[in-house]
Amino acid sequence: MYIETIRTFIVLAHTRNYTRAASQLFVAQSTVTNRINELEKELGFPLFNRTNRSVDLTPEGEQFMIYAEKVTELTDTTLAEISSSQKYDNYLRIGCADSIYEGHLAPLIQKHRITHPRDYLKISIGLSEHLLEQIQNDMLDVVFTYLPLRRNSLHCKQYKQDTLVLVTDIKNEKYKKGIRVEQILEEKYLMCNFALQDVGQYIRKLFPKYHQFELEIDDCMKIVPYLIHQDNYTFLPKDMADPYIKEKRLRRIPLIDFNTPVINSYIIYKKSMEKICNEIFKI
Repeated sequence: MYIETIRTFIVLAHTRNYTRAASQLFVAQSTVTNRINELEKELGFPLFNRTNRSVDLTPEGEQFMIYAEKVTELTDTTLAEISSSQKYDNYLRIGCADSIYEGHLAPLIQKHRITHPRDYLKISIGLSEHLLEQIQNDMLDVVFTYLPLRRNSLHCKQYKQDTLVLVTDIKNEKYKKGIRVEQILEEKYLMCNFALQDVGQYIRKLFPKYHQFELEIDDCMKIVPYLIHQDNYTFLPKDMADPYIKEKRLRRIPLIDFNTPVINSYIIYKKSMEKICNEIFKI
């Protein structure tokens, strides 16, 4: 089973059209057809249901897609690591939740890049559950998440503790002296579902059951533009909100009759990467 055949399968699954797949791969359509036919013959089951206009994955094809994406990602990462080992002193694949990156990691990585220009750092931003899956599949070397992970081959430590702060646009002058829980329900609250488990559930429980938010997003950085110059509200990690507050783009609103829970973040890394993790992240 050749890696190019697997890549062809992935492209065809996404495009659902032989002509478009061939165009993306810069090969003849017959090449796509032959590769898929050979792959199905080798596997012993059909990967696609074919019609005159498009192709769709079979149930077996959907299962094979999970394997195919992992194989191609691992192959690309491994080849890149082998290639970089001849050019760089260290090679580190970092995965991080967006708010942890913005609030804590960015300045550390920028400083390390200046002092260690011969280190190769590959940074991926994602959700905690996805990052944990990737480090277990050997696609990442160190991850920063809101979820712990205990494995014999990995170190897991609490990285930071942060608090949630309620913010709005700097020119929105309501609630300068503070806000009560029932008053939040009357305002345009935007749901930033950045943290899992207790913190996310806590925010949702402030609102009626099945409450529909005007906007719901799982990336803190993407929600900030919906706050600036608008009378909207959301909770953000304090370390992430502070730069916007200092720049007088956002304003923090005091909480009168309730407090927010602490956000725990974790660093999880391969034991073989402990030295470089200590150098960069001061753990």
